[in-house]
Amino acid sequence: MNAPPPSTQFFAPRAKIFPRKVDGFFRRLKWAVMAVTLTIYYVTPWLRWDRGPYSPDQAVLVDIAHRRFYMFAIEIWPHEFYYVAGLLVMAALGLFLVTSAVGRAWCGYACPQTVWTDLFVHVERWIDGDRNAQARLDAAPWGPAKAAKRFAKWGLWLAISAATGGAWIFYFADAPALARALAAGTAPYVAYATIALLTATTFTLGGLLREQVCIYMCPWPRIQTAMMDEQSLGVTYKYWRGEPRSHGVKRGPDLAAMAAGATVGDCIDCAACVQVCPTGIDIREGPQIGCITCGLCIDACDAVMAKLDRAPKLIGYTTEADVRRGLAGTPAVAPIKRLLRPRTLVYLLVWAGIGCGMLFALGTREHLGLSVLQARNPIWVRLSDGRIRNAYTVKLRNMEARPRRVTLSFSGIDGAIWDEDGTVRKAGPSLRLTVPADQVLTRQLFLAAPAAGPVRQDLIFTATAADPGSEGELVHDVAHFERPQP
Repeated sequence: MNAPPPSTQFFAPRAKIFPRKVDGFFRRLKWAVMAVTLTIYYVTPWLRWDRGPYSPDQAVLVDIAHRRFYMFAIEIWPHEFYYVAGLLVMAALGLFLVTSAVGRAWCGYACPQTVWTDLFVHVERWIDGDRNAQARLDAAPWGPAKAAKRFAKWGLWLAISAATGGAWIFYFADAPALARALAAGTAPYVAYATIALLTATTFTLGGLLREQVCIYMCPWPRIQTAMMDEQSLGVTYKYWRGEPRSHGVKRGPDLAAMAAGATVGDCIDCAACVQVCPTGIDIREGPQIGCITCGLCIDACDAVMAKLDRAPKLIGYTTEADVRRGLAGTPAVAPIKRLLRPRTLVYLLVWAGIGCGMLFALGTREHLGLSVLQARNPIWVRLSDGRIRNAYTVKLRNMEARPRRVTLSFSGIDGAIWDEDGTVRKAGPSLRLTVPADQVLTRQLFLAAPAAGPVRQDLIFTATAADPGSEGELVHDVAHFERPQP
């Protein structure tokens, strides 16, 4: 294969995008979603939740050191990772549901890349001015005024990025204590490294790359078509109503064409929809990978149609099925009927089923756990009185925020007694232990039994709660008692 000529370009050079300010329903919706999502992200680590004296009081905490995940009244232990897996599955199904119903609405409103990019764009507009002022400043040579604006903008971007990285690490440690340590310079090095990394990525992705992430880096635009059908809503230019386009307010050649009986569409080719688009696409060219269905082009076009005294929604959320109805001159289907169809109902039922199942499991889970593991080196020991002793590693898990007394017993072998510390015999088949609050008590225990008996004998260990209010709560585990060959 011959090499291409040196002048061949495989990618178009990036055209800088300066989105114009717009107002309308979808812009206000984006403001609301941005305010809610950023508030949740920045404020959540500082919320408190009283769990008693034995557990942290941070409402949402990923406690890696103690292998816990706290979310208000819910505490997830390492052996309950299936709850996290269930949440991830629900998040994926929720994304499928939203995409099936309203296309890339997640991308247009709630995706972190969109939220932070939108925030950075507003900071840029506040400092540099609107679209035309930004374009003029970008084309102007460097000077004191341009440098002052650039450094002011980059400084605010950097502050937002640092706050973003700092907020993230507060989810993994007590936020007030970590904040004091960061200010004093005594925090772990990994905290500073994480903040630096997240600051750099937020600044780069949200401030510099922007739409390049949505168009080239994100895989979701290439997957979403599998989730959509002809009933999925998407931002659509109604070309059957807008074409052929005129140029500006209908005057001159357009009036002459209308006088001659020619049809002129509602679109006046003002390019307002292109100017407000955060990815710089022209929605009139049809569905594109760069469209994140944010609806800003709808607001811009509606404002123009209002000035021309034309019907709104020349650009609007429409389905492929409604496009065919529009071409045929029939009315569109009601939005509720678009949403209530087999695909979205299946996604919703599966999503709700997983959520209900997790809530049921969470509400009925046991707060006391028992794990017994037989020691294998040595498997058995013969005592001076002829008895055979086996060793076991017993783990008692207390999932409540208070110490608990637990009675540990066994069944399945006659004549056996506990030998708790390997030297002092304890008569009887039960032991009384105290398990600290919200912890796992690990003890090595010994069980001595007569030498006569099967080589391998099954044992059932039982842990029974003995503290007031928990009588009757018990858990079991199965192990074995082994003897030497006769």
